Amino acid sequence: MVKFSKELEAQLIPEWKNVYVNYRQLKKHVKRIKLARKPMSASDANYDFGRSIFYPVRDFFSRIYRKLNNGEEKPEIDQTKINGGENGEGEGEREREEVEVYEPELLQLFSEEDEIKVFFERLDEEMKKVNEFYKTTEKEFLERGDIWIKQLQILLDLKRVLTDRRRRNVSYMGSGFFSRSNSSYGRNSDYSESQSDYFDSPSGSQREDVIAALEKNGVNFVKSATLGKTKNGKPNMAKRIDIPATTPARTISTVASMLWEDLVNNPKKEGGRGGEFINRKRIQCAEKKIRGAFVELYRGLGFLKTYSSLNMKAFTKILKKFDKVSNRQASASYLKDVKSSHFISSDKVVRLMDEVESLFTQHFANNDRKKAMKFLRPQQHKDSHVLTFFVGLFTGSFATLFSVYAILAHLSGMFTSRADAGYMETVYPIFSMFALLCLHLFMYGCNLLTWKSARINYNFIFEFQPKTALKYRDAFLICTSLMTAVVGALIIHLILISQGFSPRQVDMIPGILLLFFIGLLICPLNIFYRPTRYSFIKVLRNIVCSPFYKVLMVDFFMADQLTSQIPLLRHMESASCYFLAGSFKTHSYEMCKSAKLYKELAYVISFAPYYWRAMQCARRWFDECNPEQLANLGKYVSAMVAAGARLTYDRQPTQFWLVIVLLTSLVATVYQLYWDFVKDWGLLKPKSKNPWLRDDLVLKNKSIYYVSIALNIVLRVAWVETVMRFKSGMLESRLLEFFLASLEVIRRGHWNFYRLENEHLKNVGKFTAVKIVPLPFRETDSDG
Repeated sequence: MVKFSKELEAQLIPEWKNVYVNYRQLKKHVKRIKLARKPMSASDANYDFGRSIFYPVRDFFSRIYRKLNNGEEKPEIDQTKINGGENGEGEGEREREEVEVYEPELLQLFSEEDEIKVFFERLDEEMKKVNEFYKTTEKEFLERGDIWIKQLQILLDLKRVLTDRRRRNVSYMGSGFFSRSNSSYGRNSDYSESQSDYFDSPSGSQREDVIAALEKNGVNFVKSATLGKTKNGKPNMAKRIDIPATTPARTISTVASMLWEDLVNNPKKEGGRGGEFINRKRIQCAEKKIRGAFVELYRGLGFLKTYSSLNMKAFTKILKKFDKVSNRQASASYLKDVKSSHFISSDKVVRLMDEVESLFTQHFANNDRKKAMKFLRPQQHKDSHVLTFFVGLFTGSFATLFSVYAILAHLSGMFTSRADAGYMETVYPIFSMFALLCLHLFMYGCNLLTWKSARINYNFIFEFQPKTALKYRDAFLICTSLMTAVVGALIIHLILISQGFSPRQVDMIPGILLLFFIGLLICPLNIFYRPTRYSFIKVLRNIVCSPFYKVLMVDFFMADQLTSQIPLLRHMESASCYFLAGSFKTHSYEMCKSAKLYKELAYVISFAPYYWRAMQCARRWFDECNPEQLANLGKYVSAMVAAGARLTYDRQPTQFWLVIVLLTSLVATVYQLYWDFVKDWGLLKPKSKNPWLRDDLVLKNKSIYYVSIALNIVLRVAWVETVMRFKSGMLESRLLEFFLASLEVIRRGHWNFYRLENEHLKNVGKFTAVKIVPLPFRETDSDG
C-alpha cells in the first residue's frame, strides 16, 4: 500500500506545491509527541529519529562539561529543532528534573502537553495557509469566469448580427477600434468546429435591440450613431478585437497598420476610428481565444477542486495519526472546524465548473457533452509496457548490429590508411548526421525522464497537448529504432562494397535512407507519431520564418537546439551537394567542396541558427518591450561573428585570423557562459541561501549544480580544438569532428534540464498552473 505522503506528492499540482498542507512536517510533530510519551535511555535518544551525525561530538563535550561542574556524569538529553527553537524530547521525568537543576543553559525541554500545543499551533497555521490561498485563487478564477462569460455574450451578439445581415445580403462593416495587441500571447487552440448559427435570425426589432446593446457596450457599426461622451467630455469606451500577430500575414498587416496610423492617419490627433472591417475571420479568431480561455478556466477550477480534496484528506490522515499516538479523540472536533473552513464549505468552484461545462457544450460542441469533455478533460495516455519492450528490443538490435558492423569494417580494412577515401566521403556525412540526430533524441528522452522524476511540468511550459505529448519511452523508441535502421543500412552498404558492386549503385543506399526518413517525417498518414511530427514541422516553420511568427517557449527552445546542431546542418549540405550535383555517379568528391557556392553556403548554414534565434529575440523585444531581449540578441550576434571567424581561419590559417578567432571566440564564450548561468539557469546569485546558486532548488544534492557549472564551462570551450589544429589522418579527423559535435549535443541536453527547471520555478513562485488567455474584446478610449 502506497504511503499517503507519496500519494500526495504524486497528485499535487507542482506549481502549488508550497501552499499544500506540509504533511511531512506535521507527521514529524506527531512522532515527537509519540517519543515524548515514553521514557528512553540516553543512548537510544542519541540516535533517535532526526538526530544529526554531530550529536556524538556534542555528547562528548557535554560529558566534559558535567564533570568539570559536578564531578560526575549526569544523564544527557539530546536536542532537536522545532519551528526554529531547540527542544529536548524522549526523556523520563526524573531526567528532566536533573537537567533543570544542573544544565538549564544547555537544554530546553518540552513536555508532552507542550508538544501537543505546538502540533495544534502548526496545524492552525497550515489550515490558515490553505484557506488564504484557496480564497485568493477562488476569487481570481471567479473574476476570470465572469469576464469570459461576458466575452462570450459579446461574441454571440456579434454573430447574431453578422448572421442576420449575411442572410439579408447587407454589407456589415465595423468602425470600432481594431488594432494590434502587444500583450496578446498564447497559442491558438486547435479546435475544428462547423460554423453553425447559434441563434435563429432575429426579427427587425430584436436585431435593433441587439445592435443597441452592443453600442451600449462600445461596439459600433457603420451608419450608427456617433459615440456619446462622458460627463468629463471624453468619448466613451469602445470595444476592439485584438488579433495576435501569430502568422507572417498578420505580422506584416500589423506593422503596415502601425506605420500607416503613425505616418498618415495619426489617429491620436484626429480621433479617427480605424475603419477596418469586423469580418468573419476576426470573429473566428476571437472565438478561438474564448474557447481556449474556457478550457484553461475549467482546467484551473479542476486544479482548485483537487487542491481542496487533497488537503482535506491530509488533515484527516494526520489527525487520525495524532489520535492513535496520543490516545485522545481530538480529530472529530477539529475535523468539524476543517470542514467548516472556506476551502471545504465553499461550493462556488463546483457551480462555476458546471456553468462552464454547460456553456462550452452548448456553444462550442453543438450540445454534444461527450465532445465537450474531450476538450475540457483530455485523457493522458498511460505508459505502456509494450513501449518498454520495443525500446529494449531495438537497443539490443542496435548493439548487435553495431558490433557486426565494426567487425566487418575491420576485416575489410575500410578504416585503414590504404582504404579508398571515397568510403568516408560517402558514408560519413549521412550516417554521422543520423547519429547526431539520434543522440539528440536520446538526450531529449533523458530530459523527459529527469523532468518527470523532478516533477517539472514540461507539458504546461511547452504548451503540449497531454494526449499527444511525447513521453520518455516514446523518445527512446524513436531513437533506438532509427539507429537500428541506420546501422542496418551501414552493414548492407559495407557488404555490397566488399562484394565488388559498382560504387554508383552502392552509394544510392545512403540517399534512399535519407529520402525514406524525410518521407516518413512529412507522411500524412496517422502512423508513427503524426501529431508530434507535424508539431515538429510547425515549430521548424516558425523558426525559419522568424520574426514573422509570434515566439512561444517551444519555438525558442527548439531554436536553441539548432544552434548546437550546426555540424548536422553542414553534413546535410554535403549530402545534398553530393547527390544533387551528381557526384555519386562520377565519384568526384571534390566537385562540391571546391565550388565557390558550396564555400559561401557554409557561412550561411553556420550563421542560420544564430540568426533565427536573434530574430526571435527581436520579435520578443517588439512584443514585450523587454530590453533584456536585446541583450540576448547580442549574445547570438557575437556567436555569429565567432563562427564566421573560425570558418575564415580554416581557409586562411594566418596569424591575423588566429588572433581574430581567439578574441571573438573568447568574447562569445564568456557572453554565453554568463547567460547560461545567470539568465537561463538562474544561478550565481551571491546573496542566495545556497551559496552562488539560487534560493529554490529542485535537486536536493547541491553539489550536482556546482559540477554542472564546471561541466558546462568545459564543454563550452571545445572550440579550442579548432585553434590547436591537431595533425591527423582523414579517419582520425572525422572521428574527432564527430566527437566534438557529440559533446556539444550532450552539453545542450545537460543545459536543457536546468533551463526548464528555472522556468518551472518561476511558475512555482507565481503559482502559475494555468495559461492566461488575453481578452479578444478589450475596452479602449475612443480618442486612441
